[in-house]
Amino acid sequence: MKLNKKFILTFSMACMMLVANAQQDAMYTQYMFNTLAINPAYAGSRNVTSATALFRNQWTGIDGAPKTGTITLDAPVFDKRIGLGVQFISDKLGITQTNTGVISAAYRIRMDEGTLAFGIQGSVSQFRADYTSVLLNSPGSGYDPAFADNVSKTLFNFGTGVYYNSDKFYIGLSAQDLISNKLTPYESPNTDLRNTQSMHLFLASGYVFSLSEDFKFKPSFLIKGVKGAPIEGDINATLWIKDVIGLGAQYRTSADVAGLIEIQATPQIRIGYSYDYSTTALKAFNSGSHEIMLRYEFGFGKGKILSPRYF
Repeated sequence: MKLNKKFILTFSMACMMLVANAQQDAMYTQYMFNTLAINPAYAGSRNVTSATALFRNQWTGIDGAPKTGTITLDAPVFDKRIGLGVQFISDKLGITQTNTGVISAAYRIRMDEGTLAFGIQGSVSQFRADYTSVLLNSPGSGYDPAFADNVSKTLFNFGTGVYYNSDKFYIGLSAQDLISNKLTPYESPNTDLRNTQSMHLFLASGYVFSLSEDFKFKPSFLIKGVKGAPIEGDINATLWIKDVIGLGAQYRTSADVAGLIEIQATPQIRIGYSYDYSTTALKAFNSGSHEIMLRYEFGFGKGKILSPRYF
């Protein structure tokens, strides 16, 4: 099956139209190395068993700022026609803590120049909000029924996505949190005030340009959308040197600028670090965000050499 430029252009335009009205869920600066967290169709796309750990400490210096850790494992099976993945995510923000397990599966269609995959995932989360730990400064007794009880809920959800990649190009569109789970134990007559999960849309793409034998240039972007919030976009550019060190920069609309470094320490081990600097009023209250990533790839037989993988 031949994939031509007309197909890629049509697919890209369709993706852009679907996210044009949308913004945002999980935030990762190194999303290009943690793609399974936003798109289940990514499972198995690296054609080897791959394990990735990532930790993000956002807005250091602010009490209750987000801290997120993820561990993912994915692999191709059944002659690489199917991709399977599993994720464990821990996300803490203020008085809330969410621990999530995710199982992903992708059906992969091989093409002359790459692979097109369709994915689906199911997740179960334990959500907890310690409302009683909040110190209230209201007059009188300081009692507020909204903070009288803690919340602990088990939530089920699912997502879906499509992903195409070749050696030097990728594009993917996904939708997460398709079930509008309610997070509060009480009903609100105003639906705008009801604390629920909302569907999130993600569109990501990138390309690798060969500047010379030793230098590769890889621009990429991620667009995130969720109902009720402005669309957010991440724009990245990374320069790879001898396929060993990648130096990059990122701009996140109305939020941050970031610097990234990736090191291919061995054929099996990749290490990444990023630092975000706030461009909003929050910059006066925090000293930036830190994110570290470690990837290990299995399945390297003796004497087997795989071409460099850029995403």
